[in-house]
Amino acid sequence: MYVPSKFTIDDDHAWRVVADAGAGVLVISTKEGLASVFVPVIVSGDRATIRSHVARANPWWRDVEDGMEVLGLFLAASAYVSPSNYPSRLESPDVVPTWNYVAAEVRGRLHVRDDADWLDDQVRALTDGFEAPRSPRWSVDDASREYVGRQLKAIVGIEIDVDSIQGKSKLSQNRPPVDHDTVRENFRVGTLAERNVADRMSGDD
Repeated sequence: MYVPSKFTIDDDHAWRVVADAGAGVLVISTKEGLASVFVPVIVSGDRATIRSHVARANPWWRDVEDGMEVLGLFLAASAYVSPSNYPSRLESPDVVPTWNYVAAEVRGRLHVRDDADWLDDQVRALTDGFEAPRSPRWSVDDASREYVGRQLKAIVGIEIDVDSIQGKSKLSQNRPPVDHDTVRENFRVGTLAERNVADRMSGDD
């Protein structure tokens, strides 16, 4: 990931991006070329591992060689920026469109986990994590054990030993303050994606 100094964030911030995204794209290199899958993830407390699962019917996991390199891409905010948002263009018209976004890239080593207890723990941890802010909360135990058992047989676990993380927060920090603030204020009344970016621009998150 190309990260100019203006847009650099530290590892703690990058991990918050992963948590905010909740799900990401995992990319591997196979004999047939690159292959990707989009999955929800849960990060261990020490940030040493990322766990997820895929449908057993998905051929992606069958191309996984134990310990192979994987690239995880996580996007927490994203919106197009028009030059029309820049008041400074009235004095200096040489401007171009761009894109504001907050993203993180994780590199690690991949393992397939096909143990029933591992899968049960992963699904419960994932569900509990995403249900935590909700009311009422749904629990895996709200479904019958027989049904949950059948669902667990239909998935395969994925675990990543994390090697590195890198984050980027590109939120018009490189523009004059009047441009930055105008982008933010226009985004506040824009689409859901634009409002998400505006919220982050308030603190250049």
